[in-house]
Amino acid sequence: MFAHKETEVIQVDNSIIEMQIKEILHKVRPYLQRDGGDVKYISFEDGIVYVQMLGACVGCGALDSTLKDGIEAILLEEVPGIIGVENIE
Repeated sequence: MFAHKETEVIQVDNSIIEMQIKEILHKVRPYLQRDGGDVKYISFEDGIVYVQMLGACVGCGALDSTLKDGIEAILLEEVPGIIGVENIE
């Protein structure tokens, strides 16, 4: 019985975290789209946010900087429980 409630709490917490992640990505998207790029939320697992960078972001030399210094920095500051962001190609 206790294990079930613990699992339920974790699922609710992850749902809240995923909602926060999606809201922040939605706010960041116009800046990426202005330069022909975009970002798509894939999943959140074990503290890592998985995204797919799209459009002009694919193959861009500034991708690592955009991902780590931009998206990851904002998510780390705004959403508890996040430890990193990874791009899924």
